[in-house]
Order: sequence, then C-alpha cells, then structure tokens
Amino acid sequence: MDAWLTTARGAVAEAAGVDPAALDLSDEDVTTLLDLARIAAHDSGERTNAPLLCYLVGRAQASGADLETLANAVRQ
Repeated sequence: MDAWLTTARGAVAEAAGVDPAALDLSDEDVTTLLDLARIAAHDSGERTNAPLLCYLVGRAQASGADLETLANAVRQ
C-alpha cells in the first residue's frame, strides 16, 4: 500500500472504530479489486461504476462473502 492509501486506511479505520490491520489489502486483493474496477468501467462504459462496484463488493465482504467468489460473480 502506498503512503496515501495507508493514511486513508488509518482514517477510515479510526472513523469505523476498527483496527487498521483489519483493512489491510494483500497484493492479491489489490489485483482483484483493480481488475473489477477495470471490468466495471470498460464493460459499462461508465468510469463511475468502478468505485461503486468496489464499494458494493466491500459491503458484500462485510457480510462474510469471499472476495474471489464475489469477483467471479462479476466476471461472469
């Protein structure tokens, strides 16, 4: 994670009252999320769908769903 994203993660963690480590992104997570953002932007023709899709995926993960399972659902 770069410095800007690390700072943002800390601010989000503090606002949510969670340990910043709970919001860590692995290299694989980053690759998957960027791929989903690419799919959303290109397939829909609307760049604004990229962050919104990633937000929806994050909300679904909070319910216990696995990132790769969610990504596969979008890819299909």
